[in-house]
Amino acid sequence: MGPIKVVLRYSDGAILKGYTQDFYPDNPTFHFHEDPRGSCSKEMAVHALKALFLVRSFEGNPCYSERKAFTEGDKSYGDKVEVTFGDGEVMQGSSVGYHPQAGFFLLPPDPKSNNILVFAVPTAVKHFRYL
Repeated sequence: MGPIKVVLRYSDGAILKGYTQDFYPDNPTFHFHEDPRGSCSKEMAVHALKALFLVRSFEGNPCYSERKAFTEGDKSYGDKVEVTFGDGEVMQGSSVGYHPQAGFFLLPPDPKSNNILVFAVPTAVKHFRYL
């Protein structure tokens, strides 16, 4: 697997942008580096994160107003869900496998979102519900 762009978000608001090649939801750690060649990688603990975002770009599109919620007639790949994180952020998405102890992936409701996929870390989730 080649390097993928990720944004690491922590519950305290800290954000790191970089790359990984070995993130797997069932592994407690992964390697993170700030450049795509993989130099100076750091081992990161998954449980310390709020969420890991696989992104299209680090800048996003500031002119695009992303839709954060499902609308009538939206199709989903899996169950439509809503997650509330411990810091109060609420996120909707679709998920094919909710695992409260292991974490789970969310596909954003807006197909044009800069976020391709979001991994929610279970220790950061305050509330989960199916829509």
